Amino acid sequence: MSTDTGTAGTVVCEHCGHKNRVPAAAAGKPTCGHCHEPLPWIVDAGDPDFAEVAERATMPVLVDLWATWCGPCRQVSPALAQLARERAGKVKLVKVDVDKAPGLSQRFDVKAVPTLMVLRGGEVVARQAGAAPVPVLREWLDQALARSANTSTKEGDVR
Repeated sequence: MSTDTGTAGTVVCEHCGHKNRVPAAAAGKPTCGHCHEPLPWIVDAGDPDFAEVAERATMPVLVDLWATWCGPCRQVSPALAQLARERAGKVKLVKVDVDKAPGLSQRFDVKAVPTLMVLRGGEVVARQAGAAPVPVLREWLDQALARSANTSTKEGDVR
């Protein structure tokens, strides 16, 4: 899969190989224009567009607060991309460079990078600091998604 971040990125469908434009923010979930399979949604966000890209998303959002100088951040990035591909249509991965987004770093009280969060309806439902291997991150993410799904069902969200 390849992604170009920004207002719209290009994602190659892992099912049929078709190239698709995927916006940074949109209602719903991205699907392939050719085979209609869900596409991974991986975008960058910063202080000016985080609300639109992450908080207003209609699906759960995995936020990666990272820094370019951080070795563990570079280690965990491919693992998060893998999870976004595995959970295509179920989670959106939003990457935030903390050095370029000081407002978000302060708002979320980031003390260490990487810091990972799962947002649902703009609310933090899970948070973890530090890098971990794919199986550990997968379990953490799945538990957060299950917890957030139970919470939103109890609150009366239509599913």
